Amino acid sequence: MPAVTADTLALPRIPATDPAVDRDRPVTGVTTAPKGLEGEGFPVRRAFAGVDLQLLDPFVHMDQMGEVEYAPGEPKGTAWHPHRGFETVTYMIDGEFAHSDSNGGGGLITNGDTQWMTAGGGILHIEAPPEHVVAKGGLFHGFQLWVNLPANLKMTAPRYQDIPPGEIPERTQDGARIRVIAGESGGVNGPVRGIVTAPLYLDVSVPARKRFEHPVPAGHSAMVYVFEGEGEVGLDESGKGRLVQTGRLAILDDGAQLAALAGENGMRFLVIAARPLGEPVARYGPFVMNTREEIMQAMADFQAGNF
Repeated sequence: MPAVTADTLALPRIPATDPAVDRDRPVTGVTTAPKGLEGEGFPVRRAFAGVDLQLLDPFVHMDQMGEVEYAPGEPKGTAWHPHRGFETVTYMIDGEFAHSDSNGGGGLITNGDTQWMTAGGGILHIEAPPEHVVAKGGLFHGFQLWVNLPANLKMTAPRYQDIPPGEIPERTQDGARIRVIAGESGGVNGPVRGIVTAPLYLDVSVPARKRFEHPVPAGHSAMVYVFEGEGEVGLDESGKGRLVQTGRLAILDDGAQLAALAGENGMRFLVIAARPLGEPVARYGPFVMNTREEIMQAMADFQAGNF
């Protein structure tokens, strides 16, 4: 029998582990969303204000629209405006917004609806409350998120994914309620399809003093935006995290999952994550491109009526 040597002994390889990938994601920073006005004067919180876009990639902008209780005659919307080079995600929690665009599309985004619009090479659109909402007023609350497109899809044809509330699945997990808009949660898949950055977009409500854990793909940019209540986000081994209150954004470092603990009154928040594009970003108003020259071309095309 031949001797066993280092050259003949084959041992199974143990996969190397990356501590940054296997851990719960810690919080690298918390910012407060300043208040402002959008369009014809409806109130918003600028969720990403002051945050380095490299930390958000592929996301470039998010507004929390409202929450506001309008009196009769007060509801407002936007004028006609252009977009190019990215996607807009409108998620309505309460209230109604009517959408029309230069391609002849349109529809009503109402309680629980989501519209994932790929602006691509260029589109003009308008968002406004319907006449009956203007007449009677009412609660208005939602979010609009901008997701960048890679260079090879900047000029793609516009398209829409209109998703009524009945098509957005909900699941429960240890008392938490999770609405799955995009991505996967506990084997439940969100209805958004064909997005190149593989986004995760969840609306999560956690009861008071309950812990919440959820996988987030390693390598994805990830964040939590709290819009009701407060809690600790990015829990460490001792169960402590960063306090994140209403109207604040927590940026997460890399890792395997999000861990959070709701405060005394519970908390409701968005979990937003996606694969980074790693491309240069040139942004001016409603245009998100890769270079300044492309921004100038977008402005020229818009002014020439070529959208």
